[in-house]
Amino acid sequence: MSNCAIILAGGEGKRMKSNLPKPMSEVLGKPMLRWVIDSVKSAGVDDICVVKGYKKECIDEFVSTLPFEVETVYQAERLGTGHAVMMAKDFLEKHSGNVVILNGDAPFMDAKTISDALALHTEKGSVATVISAKVSDPTGYGRIVRDENDNFLKIVEQKDCNEEEKKINEINSGGFWFNCEKLLSVLGEIKSDNNAKEYYLPDALKLLLDKNEVVSAFVSDNPDTVLGANDPEQLKELNEIAKSKGYK
Repeated sequence: MSNCAIILAGGEGKRMKSNLPKPMSEVLGKPMLRWVIDSVKSAGVDDICVVKGYKKECIDEFVSTLPFEVETVYQAERLGTGHAVMMAKDFLEKHSGNVVILNGDAPFMDAKTISDALALHTEKGSVATVISAKVSDPTGYGRIVRDENDNFLKIVEQKDCNEEEKKINEINSGGFWFNCEKLLSVLGEIKSDNNAKEYYLPDALKLLLDKNEVVSAFVSDNPDTVLGANDPEQLKELNEIAKSKGYK
């Protein structure tokens, strides 16, 4: 039984004013995608699949320069995170362990967070574990809602939050651990009946909960794990954070 990783790197990032896929934008001279791959490898996960989309040839060229093998799959249409994972179905079917699914444009998702989330996932016998973080300003992020016993209930997106939920400062990082087999059992059930007509990976959590499966949330002690960049200004901020905190 071996664990594996799927890294979502299909985004165009129109506001980045760049002709590169967004995960290829650099922090301290290194593509954000490489930061994520390095963290996954440092966490002891060697079997990696990158989901490419916009300017896939840039991802192919980058992967070809790595000193280790990384598989890639192509998401021709960008129809959401759930759809991206569907493109990696064949990769998932080759594995019987757990899979960590991460965004390729979150450079500060660190190896300790990935490993510690897996430890909680295993300890609780979970089939899915959301990687979360507590932040001072949760605006714009999906909130982690828990019950009175601190068990995970659901993720509520900012636009759907009621007044109480808006006060929650535990947010979804966009990173998840799943049991491969259990994820495959619900992947085809994810629907695109939302305003964007996209397939969202967090919907898999609800489907698993509806089947009485155990779903958990792991709080990273590094709030920077949730950070990404949607425009040049935010990318500049990531570079400044990396310098000031000694990330490398």
